[in-house]
Amino acid sequence: MDLDKMIQVGEQVLMKNYGRAPLSFDSGQGCTLYTKKGEAYLDFVAGIAVNSLGYNHPRVIKAIQEQAAKVIHVSNLFWIEDQVKLAQLLVENSFGDKVFFCNSGAEANEGAMKLARKYAYKKYGAERHEIIAMKGSFHGRTMGTLAVTDSAKYQEGYGPLPGGMKFVPYNDLEALEKAITPATCAIMIEPIQGEGGVTPATKEFLQGAKALCDEQGILLILDEIQTGVGRTGKRFAYEHYGIEPHIMTLAKALGGGFPIGAVVATEDVAAAWQPGDHGTTFGGNPLACAAGVASLETILQEKLWEHSEKMGAYLKEGLRALAVKYEIVKAVRGLGLMLGLVLEVPGAPIVEKAYQKGLVINCTAQKVLRFVPPLIISEEEIDTLLTGLEEIFKDME
Repeated sequence: MDLDKMIQVGEQVLMKNYGRAPLSFDSGQGCTLYTKKGEAYLDFVAGIAVNSLGYNHPRVIKAIQEQAAKVIHVSNLFWIEDQVKLAQLLVENSFGDKVFFCNSGAEANEGAMKLARKYAYKKYGAERHEIIAMKGSFHGRTMGTLAVTDSAKYQEGYGPLPGGMKFVPYNDLEALEKAITPATCAIMIEPIQGEGGVTPATKEFLQGAKALCDEQGILLILDEIQTGVGRTGKRFAYEHYGIEPHIMTLAKALGGGFPIGAVVATEDVAAAWQPGDHGTTFGGNPLACAAGVASLETILQEKLWEHSEKMGAYLKEGLRALAVKYEIVKAVRGLGLMLGLVLEVPGAPIVEKAYQKGLVINCTAQKVLRFVPPLIISEEEIDTLLTGLEEIFKDME
C-alpha cells in the first residue's frame, strides 16, 4: 500500500484522535528511519523517548525473535523467568525493592496511584487518600491519570474525573507545603515535565518535597516514564537530585520499543499489595520481558547514560549557540538527551520544515521543540540536526 492509499483508507477506518504527519516509515537502522522509497530521516524523537537503542538493535531483535518462537503469553498465574530477571535488574540498579509490570506508562502511573492509596488505607485509614500533582503535569490518558494531568485540553469532555486530586505550581515548595492536609497520601511529580515543555524540577523543590513526605508520612511518587532508563544522563533522573522516591514509574525505554511499564517501590510500600489487590492480564508477559531484559542489560552494560550525558551536553551547547544567534529562540532546558528549545513562535511549522530536511523532531507545549533521540546518537548526527535547524531559523528571519 503506497502512502496516498494508506492515508485514504486510514481516514476511513481509523478514529481521528491523532494528528498524523503525511509520512510512513518502513524500516529503521540505528538513529535513522526509512520510507518504502528509501528516503532517510534522522530521528530525534525515538518514538517519543521509547527507542533508546535506536532501530533494529541486534540484541533486542534476537531476544524478541527467540522468545516469540517459544511462548508469547502465559499470564501471571505462573512464574515467568524473564519477568524475574527484569525485576532483578531494576532492583539491583535503583532504590527499589519490588517491581510490578504492566503494559504502558499510563498503566504504571495508575498502578502507582492505587498502590499509594492502598498503602495509606492500610496504615492510616480511608481518610488519607488525596494525591497532590503539579500544574503543567502529564501522567497519562486513562481516567485516573487524567485526574492528575493538569491540562484542560486533555480533560475536556471526560468529566467527572476521579476525585481526591489537587494541583500546585511546579517548583513551588511553599505552595506544596501549604497544600498538604491530613488527607494527603502522596505527591506525584515528573523530574522533568515532558509534555509540559521539557521543564526540569529544581533540586531545592524535589529535595524539599521528599523532606515533606518523610516528615508527614506521605509517599513521593516520581513519574520517570520519560526520564528513566538512561535518558537524562543518569540511570534514573532522581539520581540528579540526591533523593530516593517511595514509588517510581517506568515505561517508554524499558522495552527497547516493545510495550512494557513498571511500578518500582520500596519494600514497605510494596507490601500494601497482596494477591488479588491489583493485576493485569498482559503485564510482564514473556515477550515483553525478553525485550526488556535485552534492552536494559545493553543500557547497563554499555553505561549508555554516560553517553547520554556527553551527547546531551554537546547538543545543549549547539542549541545554546542557536539561541544566541536567533531571536526566535528564547532558551534551552533539560538534562542529558531530554532537551527542549523554547521558542518565541509556534513550533509546529518548524517541525514541518524539519521533515522536509529529513529530520524528525517534535513540538510540545506549543512553543518548545523537544529532542529525545536514541541514546546511541553521535556527534555527527547531532551536527546534522543543528545544521538543519540553523537553515530553518535563518530562512525565518
